[in-house]
Amino acid sequence: MKRVGSFLKSGAIIFTVALLARLFYLLFLLHSAPTHGSQHFLYGGETGSIAASIASGHGFSSPLSAPSGPTAWMTPVFPYILAAIFKIFGIFTLRSNLVIRCLDILFSALTSFPILFLGRKLFGETAAVVGGWIWAFAPAAIYFPVVWVWDMSLSALALTAALWLCYKIENRDDLKSWSLLGFVWGFAVLVNAAILSLLPGSLAFALYSRRSRGSAWLKPGGLALLAFAITIAPWIIRNEILFHGQVVLRSSFGLELWLGNNPEVPDTWTWWLHPTGSRKEYQEFFRVGEVAYMQEKKTAAIQFIKSHPTEVLRFQAHRFLETWTGNSDAFTDIWNTKDLALRAELLANYSLTLLMLLGLLFAYRASPLNSLPLLNAVVIFPIPYYLCHTNPRYRHPIDPVIVLLAGYACAQIVRIVRSRIESGNITQHAKAQPVR
Repeated sequence: MKRVGSFLKSGAIIFTVALLARLFYLLFLLHSAPTHGSQHFLYGGETGSIAASIASGHGFSSPLSAPSGPTAWMTPVFPYILAAIFKIFGIFTLRSNLVIRCLDILFSALTSFPILFLGRKLFGETAAVVGGWIWAFAPAAIYFPVVWVWDMSLSALALTAALWLCYKIENRDDLKSWSLLGFVWGFAVLVNAAILSLLPGSLAFALYSRRSRGSAWLKPGGLALLAFAITIAPWIIRNEILFHGQVVLRSSFGLELWLGNNPEVPDTWTWWLHPTGSRKEYQEFFRVGEVAYMQEKKTAAIQFIKSHPTEVLRFQAHRFLETWTGNSDAFTDIWNTKDLALRAELLANYSLTLLMLLGLLFAYRASPLNSLPLLNAVVIFPIPYYLCHTNPRYRHPIDPVIVLLAGYACAQIVRIVRSRIESGNITQHAKAQPVR
């Protein structure tokens, strides 16, 4: 039994199983779907288009598969990674497609390590291991790196590592560690700009923890912020120059806000009005240019929000449901379809969310302060998607936190049940003893 326990607790084993699960799913899809007839075909959406532009020597530009000039549609890390693959294996080739999917699979499997490190730091070995195994077989963590050529898997890895460093660094006094913290957070934001929303709370936690123990906090905090600023500065300066101060990290917020807040929205968003799916919007984008187009959409969205507050609240309720259950419809509406696969997915999604909430409750009772960065991630990160529009893949960067909290809940439930059983056995044994 000790050997089995050691085997199950091994980070290398969890990583290997997670890697194999994702690779097997990739092989399954390749086997079940016919091989694409052409060696060159489009994939990766706006990311793929920008990467193709970079690999072709035209720079970070043209997100809609046609020359449109410099862009800030997204932050630069993942498009440059994909561009490097295009340079080596060809632009939009089958080989490049397989390489980037395998790299996303690697990112996803590697995320098991910061989950384990964070879990051991906060909750102990059992909860960490349970969280790691949930991640290894979590359907979303297997599906997204295989199916989507996007930054979700790298975002999850970078954010989990950044959160773990916030806990690990609280007892460190060397300035190199605090510089590393700032760099990792800067890198994470350049992978996914939405991660920026979690930096203030996470850094404040690390600094408050030091201050509460009487350790110096101002200089380490300043150094972390300096390292963070240096990391993201080249991208911001580039945008300031090219877009004349109208864009900081990303330009696409106006479009995303409008897609979820306009007269044609049924319940969550109007995906068919995206420039990649609407000829009218595509032409408008090229007619006025990226920055003007985004501002135009932002203005229209704000006007709609102000004039239709009740409808907007209804949209946000649907988005909240979709964020945490994977579907924008109510539980009973989906359950009544009597589709077994849909019911299984529904139960899995609701169970994970309920376990996460229970894990948060246990974590808060154990240490209110230590639970705050996790609460910050769960509460703050999805807010922009409630406002704009959402999809299960948008939540994926915080999925490692969710599965870790679920793992902690499972470990605590087992501990409580076992304790009560043992307590009951002791009581029964005591009652069975003869009175002397």
